[in-house]
Amino acid sequence: MKSNIKIVYILLLALAFISCSSSDDDNKTPDSPYTQYGAPFEKMPKKEDAIIYQVNIRAFSQAGTLKGVQERLSQIQELGANVIYLMPIYPVGKEKASGELGSPYAVKDYKAVNPDFGTLQDLQALVEEAHKKNIAVVLDWVANHTAWDNAWITQHKDWYQQDASGNIIIPPGTNYNDVAQLNFNNTEMKDAMIDAMSYWVYNANIDGFRCDYADFVPNNFWADAISKLRKIKKNQTILMLAEGSKYNHFASGFDYTFGFNFFSTLEKLFKENKSAVTIQESNTTEYANNYNPENRVVRYTSNHDVNLSDGTPLELFGGRNGSIATFVVAAYLKSVPMIYNGQEIGYNKRLNYFAKTPIDWTTADNEMLAEYKKIIAFRNTSKAIKSGEYTGYSSDAVSAFTMEKDTEKVFVLSNLTSSAVKHLIPNTLKGNWKDAFTGASVTVGADINLQPFQYIILKN
Repeated sequence: MKSNIKIVYILLLALAFISCSSSDDDNKTPDSPYTQYGAPFEKMPKKEDAIIYQVNIRAFSQAGTLKGVQERLSQIQELGANVIYLMPIYPVGKEKASGELGSPYAVKDYKAVNPDFGTLQDLQALVEEAHKKNIAVVLDWVANHTAWDNAWITQHKDWYQQDASGNIIIPPGTNYNDVAQLNFNNTEMKDAMIDAMSYWVYNANIDGFRCDYADFVPNNFWADAISKLRKIKKNQTILMLAEGSKYNHFASGFDYTFGFNFFSTLEKLFKENKSAVTIQESNTTEYANNYNPENRVVRYTSNHDVNLSDGTPLELFGGRNGSIATFVVAAYLKSVPMIYNGQEIGYNKRLNYFAKTPIDWTTADNEMLAEYKKIIAFRNTSKAIKSGEYTGYSSDAVSAFTMEKDTEKVFVLSNLTSSAVKHLIPNTLKGNWKDAFTGASVTVGADINLQPFQYIILKN
């Protein structure tokens, strides 16, 4: 009898040990040489709630520094944005550099702050202050290639792709002569890359990454990196944005893909007089093979690339009113909106991110800024816009659609032409609505007249 009691006792001890071990393991921080700086960000936006604000550090302030970004956090908060995405903060390569100061996407050291921008302590202070204002901070990550004077090149040549003669190559199919192509068949390189990403989560308490050139980096790398990064912060998610359009980025763990197709469709609308129905077709293209209704594409009317190469929203989309009408569609049509610094004030100069081209904030179009705030404020209150089901009702001139979630239905109409138009209304949408901004009652009949570049937002 005593031996039976002893066996039961030993079994109970073993079970207790297994239970303790597994719960300890569940809460264990992954093996890391770093300790976590700062506290978890308690107001981290859910992925459907994000309003992303892209900051070009060189252009954002006269000083072109991280402190210069911190000084304007209140303005970003007042706009209604809750995620800041900082363009690359790392030292820039000098060897084979492009432009006056070199491309921010030619990274010389993945684990350092560009001294032109400030210090690690400046980044920490920026993140802390952003968190106090309920704003997350996301870093730009350049995984595909490095600068030619990155220490990895001399220390680990096998971490790079090489030609038949053993010469390190530039990214295949590009003219990116200022960067060297990494080799994602090399396990050591991939481990070092994930270590460098984790460095910033630990040491600066950042809240995620916008991943540059994501379509050209293997998805199995992203899956491994995102899985490991998400284990670092206790009780806090991180946001991951793929600057890519492959639908399997979602399977790798990304929260968002990038609306390249949507943007080029908007451009064609204005350059080639295409029908607004093509926006619906673009939406279908970008969500093709995407079976999760919660997934979202980040959409924009400007970013650092297209601002420099194609033009500002005012240049591209019919001036002031056209650019606002277009932003409404980008912000509300089954998307997460991204704003490039300066577009909200109608800043109409292209920003050369290879040099210092400071935005002159004193030239702000305050009426345009108020319009942006109004558009974003309604999105922030509307579950239908943030995560609802989309149905298109567009015509050649008008991008028209509903977003619907539970009992809330929003009807968006935006005239994307410089002419007054009459938009026919289907029977299912006729009846009583409210103006989403004023709450005034609106009765919708057989058609709605829209002035040039006028937009109307209705809710049930």
